Amino acid sequence: MARMKIIVVGRTKLPFLLQGQNFYLDRLRHYATIEWAEVRPVPMKKKTRGQSAKDQEGISILRHISDRDYVLALDQRGKMYDSPGMASCMEKIFMEQDRLVFVIGGIIGLSEDVLKRAQATLSLSRFTFTHEMARIFLLEQVYRAFTIMHGEKYHK
Repeated sequence: MARMKIIVVGRTKLPFLLQGQNFYLDRLRHYATIEWAEVRPVPMKKKTRGQSAKDQEGISILRHISDRDYVLALDQRGKMYDSPGMASCMEKIFMEQDRLVFVIGGIIGLSEDVLKRAQATLSLSRFTFTHEMARIFLLEQVYRAFTIMHGEKYHK
C-alpha cells in the first residue's frame, strides 16, 4: 500500500472545510496509509518579520520529513498538472520512493529551506486560495489520482 504524509501549518478551523478534509482523508485510506501532521504557525507580531516566521515554521516542517521521503511542496510557482498527469506523477513516485510527502504552508507560505528540500513544487491553480482551502483541493486531486491509477470511475 502507498505511504503518504501531508504536512500543514496550522489547524483547519472552518467547520465545513474540516468536514471536507476528513471526508477525503477517509476515502484516501482505502488506497494509502496516510499521516497528517499539523505544524504550529508562528504568531505574527510586530517584532516577528514575515521571513523570520517563515524560517521558524520551516524548521518545524523539516522535522517531519525523513531523508528517504519524496517531497512535493505546494507553491504558486510550482508545476501544474491535469488530473491524469497528477496520477502519472504520483504513480512514478510510488514506484521509486518509500513515502510521498505533501507540504502546504500557512498564511505566509513556505520557507526557502523547505522549498529546497522538496524534490518538486506543485501549483494547484493560478488562482490564490487560502491555505485551508488548498488542503481540500489537494486531497480531492490526490483521491482523484488514485481512482485514475486504479481504473475506477470517479474521475470521469
